Amino acid sequence: MKLSPRDAARYFTKPEAQRTGVLIYGTDPMRVALKRQELIAALIGPEGEAEMRLTRMPAGDLRKDPAMLSDAIKAISFFPGPRVAFVEDATELTGDIVAKALEDWREGDAQVVITAGALKPKGKLRKLFETHPNAYAVGIYDDPPSREEIEADFKKAGIQQIDPEAMTDLIALSRDLDPGDFRQTVEKLALYKLSDDTPVSPDDVLAMAPASTEAGLDELLHIVAEGRAGEIGPVLTKLQAQGTQAVALCIGATRHFRALHGASSDSGGPAQGINRLRPPVHFKNRDRMVRQAQKWGVHRLEQALEVLIETDLKLRSTQKAPQLALVERTLIRLAMLGGRQ
Repeated sequence: MKLSPRDAARYFTKPEAQRTGVLIYGTDPMRVALKRQELIAALIGPEGEAEMRLTRMPAGDLRKDPAMLSDAIKAISFFPGPRVAFVEDATELTGDIVAKALEDWREGDAQVVITAGALKPKGKLRKLFETHPNAYAVGIYDDPPSREEIEADFKKAGIQQIDPEAMTDLIALSRDLDPGDFRQTVEKLALYKLSDDTPVSPDDVLAMAPASTEAGLDELLHIVAEGRAGEIGPVLTKLQAQGTQAVALCIGATRHFRALHGASSDSGGPAQGINRLRPPVHFKNRDRMVRQAQKWGVHRLEQALEVLIETDLKLRSTQKAPQLALVERTLIRLAMLGGRQ
C-alpha cells in the first residue's frame, strides 16, 4: 500500500507493529536515512540495536546470499521485544529476493525495513510494496518539512512551546537548509532551551541557525544598502577569490534593491512590504532590510535600479572594460547615494 506524505509522517512516529514491512525510497539519501532512523527507533526503541533486535544488511550482500533476509526475519533474539530486518540501498535487482522473504513472513516475525534511491513506478520492488496487503511503500520527496513535521520534531526533542513568529522563522529556515542541517538546528535549540520553560523565540532561532551559504554576497549587499562604501573593497576581494562573477554580483544587487523598492512602495509601509515579498525574505535579513527601505525611500531606490540596469547592459555588451572593476564602481556609487541624508 502507498502512504501519503501526511500518513507517512504519522506512521514513522507511531508504526504499526503487525505490519510486514515498509519500503522507503527517494532521490535524497539524507532524507531517506532520517526517516529510516526515525522509523526503526520507533519500532525497537533506543536499546533495540544494543539488544541485537536489529539486523542490518546491505543489498549487495543480500544478492550474494539470498537466504540472509529470510533468516533475519525468522531469527529469535536473546532479548524480548520487536525486531527489525533492515536492507540498505536496495535496487530492482533485489526485488525477487525480497518478494520471496515477504511470502514467508508471519505475524511475530521481524518487521522488514528497506531503503532505496529513486525507483520507477512500474519497477518490481516498488510495485511489490505498493500492492502488498500488509506492507507500505513511502516515497520521500525533496519538499521541505511541513509545519506538522517540524512541531513533531520539536516535541520529540523536548520542546513543547514555540512562539508563532519563531515558527514562521523555522519554516523559512527549513526551506534554506538540507534535512540533516535542519535536524542539527532542532537539536541545538533543544539543548539551548534545556531547563527553560519559555517558548522558543525568534531570537533563539536566530542564535542557533547556521550561517547562510551565501552569507558573503548577502553581507556585501547589506554594506552597499547601508551606505558603508569603505567596506566594499575587502568583501568584494573575498568574493572574487571564491570565484563569484561580476554578472552574479549585479544580478544579486538588482534583486536586493528591487525587494527594497517593493517594500518601500507598499501601502502598509516597508515593514509590511518586506513580509509580503515573494520569495519571502530570510528571517535573518528582515529587520535589516526594513531599515534599509525606510532610509532609501522610493525615489532613491528607483535611481539605484536605473544605475544597476545600466551596469548590467554594460556587462553584457562587447566592451572590454574589466567587469569586476565596473561592478565595484557601481556598488561604491550606490553606497554613496544611500549614505546621503
